[in-house]
Amino acid sequence: MAPIWWLVRNLAAAHRLGYTRRMEWWQALVLGVVEGLTEFVPVSSTGHLILTGAWLGLDATEAQKAAVDAFDIVIQAGAWLACCLFYFRYVGTRLMGVLSDDIVQAAAGWRLIFNLMVAFVPVMVIGLLFRKAIKAVLFGPMPVAVALAVGGVVMLIADRLRRDDAVDDLDQMTLRQAMVIGFAQCFALIPGTSRSMSTIIGGMAAGLSAKAAADFSFLLAIPVLGAATGYELLKEWHVMSAHIGWVAMVVGLTASFVIGWASIAVFLRIIVAKGLAPFGLYRIALAAVVWWTLLRDVPLT
Repeated sequence: MAPIWWLVRNLAAAHRLGYTRRMEWWQALVLGVVEGLTEFVPVSSTGHLILTGAWLGLDATEAQKAAVDAFDIVIQAGAWLACCLFYFRYVGTRLMGVLSDDIVQAAAGWRLIFNLMVAFVPVMVIGLLFRKAIKAVLFGPMPVAVALAVGGVVMLIADRLRRDDAVDDLDQMTLRQAMVIGFAQCFALIPGTSRSMSTIIGGMAAGLSAKAAADFSFLLAIPVLGAATGYELLKEWHVMSAHIGWVAMVVGLTASFVIGWASIAVFLRIIVAKGLAPFGLYRIALAAVVWWTLLRDVPLT
């Protein structure tokens, strides 16, 4: 009897709050593709998802916006799984090295673990403290457009300041460099900034090459995205199950996994060959498109 009563009560609540209109599978597919394309590229996946939701009309009501905001974070699980599998051999070798009698392998394994822990802690603390304020104030087209433009300019500058003596081997990375990346990652809590942009530029500023900074950024995504996705799933499950539905969630997760896997491989090739400049220019162009399509009639004050 209890499960029946729970179902009736939650369906009634969903009806009152306007959750009964569920997301269409094709809308979830679009969001999943956008997540996969942008999660590991320094153009802000959260910003793109917010803008895509606005263009699709998925934020028409406060109830819909709350559900879509939660869905946007949870479909990161697909991209997270893609990252785990892409770096499975690298991480597996380092973790097995911890159990090895080989001093060099053991040192490399412990170095990776400690560096990831040091880089993970700042964003976890700041995110828990300011999550609600950030979602309430900054999850919208205007803050995203500003962050995209500012981030694009920063990337163009950073690309011209690359160092010739940069460290290209993560086995030589120091705790100080990991700490710099950890605090830089906190800027990614602002939608439109991009976690990968913050960590890659933080890594380059700390003395890593663009390729090494990108690799560490993706490795750092494993604990960061895993924690953020799990937390959001537990906290907002009742909203998503009522308004999003199983079909949309499966479609979105699958799309973000497949596209995310491909985007990691392609991005690593581009950053070695072309640097960050193409992505900086893209961010500035997208900010202009956002203003033209969504914000022309929005007052600045």
